[in-house]
Amino acid sequence: MKVTIKELDRVILTENIEKAGLKVGDIGTVVHVYDKGKGFEVEFATLLGETVAVCTLFPNQIRAIDKQEIAHVRKLAAA
Repeated sequence: MKVTIKELDRVILTENIEKAGLKVGDIGTVVHVYDKGKGFEVEFATLLGETVAVCTLFPNQIRAIDKQEIAHVRKLAAA
């Protein structure tokens, strides 16, 4: 069953985005869906709500969160 990703859904990054300092497994929030799911604007933030990056991503670069997953914390690399 294919899951439809909608605005405000939390999603998981499936590939590193080096230029933004993002790594596979980082959690973001979809802030815009382009052309019925052909692309997504995703905001990645710290646990205190500070925006780290906003990226335009393709469907293969993110996935829906599974109900059996738990979040994991990592420190951002020094800028």
